[in-house]
Amino acid sequence: MTVGDCAFGAFGATRTGPSGPLTGVRVLDLSAYIAGPYGCSLLADQGADVIKIEPPVGDNLRKYPSTLEAESRAFLGVNRSKLGVALDLKDPADLDRLLALVRNADVLVHNFRPSVPDRLGIGYEQLRAVNSRLIYCAVTGYGETGPLKDKAGYDQVLQTMTGMCTLQGKRGGPPEILYGSVVDYYAAALVAGAVASALYEREKSGEGQYVGVSLLRAALTMQSARMVWADSEPRDVGRDMRSGGITGIHPTRDGYLYISANTPHFWKALCEKTGLTALLSTDRYDSVRKRAEHHDEIVPKLHAALQQRTALDWEAAFGEEVPCAAARSVEDMFDFPQVAAEEMITTFDHPVVGRYRGFTRGVKFGRTPGPEPFAAPVLDQHGEMVRDAADRLGRNA
Repeated sequence: MTVGDCAFGAFGATRTGPSGPLTGVRVLDLSAYIAGPYGCSLLADQGADVIKIEPPVGDNLRKYPSTLEAESRAFLGVNRSKLGVALDLKDPADLDRLLALVRNADVLVHNFRPSVPDRLGIGYEQLRAVNSRLIYCAVTGYGETGPLKDKAGYDQVLQTMTGMCTLQGKRGGPPEILYGSVVDYYAAALVAGAVASALYEREKSGEGQYVGVSLLRAALTMQSARMVWADSEPRDVGRDMRSGGITGIHPTRDGYLYISANTPHFWKALCEKTGLTALLSTDRYDSVRKRAEHHDEIVPKLHAALQQRTALDWEAAFGEEVPCAAARSVEDMFDFPQVAAEEMITTFDHPVVGRYRGFTRGVKFGRTPGPEPFAAPVLDQHGEMVRDAADRLGRNA
């Protein structure tokens, strides 16, 4: 199956390039912000045909601060490879159009609070009556039950609530946010993985099902190694996963260098490369735990040695013998040799922004790599063709 045969053809659009593992799967993306939308983009990367359905005012992420004047950088980054249509679900005509699309869809994703979908007429049971094969994925802040189920959930709210910020901060200092929307992006990965699993199960049962992904669940899933509490342990047992000692970011003559040398092999190579072989002659430092206990003795010596070269020089000198990385800016990744070799960056053409470079796809498939990505839509960019197609589907139902 080529991408020219994709389900987008019903809307007068095609995708170029090879098919992907999800080619032919139709996804309706009613979600906003990051978690749901990027989860749908991950499905689009794998060939799924995704229609982004926004209210007439648009996804609120479009309005976020951005140094791009024409469109939000965040919106472009999380909504690639989708057709875009604006529908007012409080308008009976637009609701009918959505229901017509649902009859012919495989997946629907939204991030309304649990009490909202039924009021709009798009609750799980309501849509299951329209299409029993539908995979219905709801992205919530806190889940479908419990005292917080209708509370608005946001990435950094959940980071702060679940202990991530407390553990990120320095011991004795204030909590610190992990910037980069890590909970949202991990929830997006859960959306893509869960939807794909539900589609696989549907091939055996013939039935769709409800799929629930919450930011709370995502935040705790990310901390599964911390979420272990033996019966005999006190409350403040210490759950920081950092190995301590010399593992971390260190100053050099110019720039900063992250070093991880926890194994005996890497520790030996680090000492030899930096001229600190005397540290190898004592069993005082012969394990990760011992080096963490005596880091006040080791780190000053390491810092003095690292002042002999720049971070980039040390990165080259350590090569494959010592795991490390010079601290770079994200801009450096656009032309980074390894990123280029893996073909992670491509060029997009956007009707308002123009040409820009951006990330292409997060997973590599050997036989079905998936079609070429394309730029996120402007608001209602494909509205006329999608509404016309929905009206035809409604008449033929």
